[in-house]
Amino acid sequence: METIQIRYLSDKIEKLRYIDGKSDWIDLRAAEDVELKAGEFRLIPLGVAMELPKGYEAHIVPRSSTFKNFGILQTNHCGIVDESYCGNNDQWFFPALAMRDTVIHVNDRICQFRIFAHQPALNFVETDTLGNPDRGGIGSTGKQ
Repeated sequence: METIQIRYLSDKIEKLRYIDGKSDWIDLRAAEDVELKAGEFRLIPLGVAMELPKGYEAHIVPRSSTFKNFGILQTNHCGIVDESYCGNNDQWFFPALAMRDTVIHVNDRICQFRIFAHQPALNFVETDTLGNPDRGGIGSTGKQ
């Protein structure tokens, strides 16, 4: 089991916890009340700074209910925090774009994260053929 040092920058949010057997994604919460008008952008503080284990990075994404509940989109679609972002005040934020007028309250669960090992070093070798049949299109169906 890996250990992550965490510094809470807000005493208003619930402490993070890993719920074994339910999901390996960990919820993050708004650390302050935020009111947004449609079309407005805001970095929503999440009230935490962490020191991730060496060789790991955190991927931060919205919860499945975030848009339905709050009408916000994460503008970078997937936020990446690597282990170098580990200072006492290196707070994590959620970059939000409001699609409708909304209010987010302290402690509302707006996003989630999990950590991944860094990608190994890759070597790309150019070739004239991959030796596989063409699927004839895009996506999982192979159709345009």
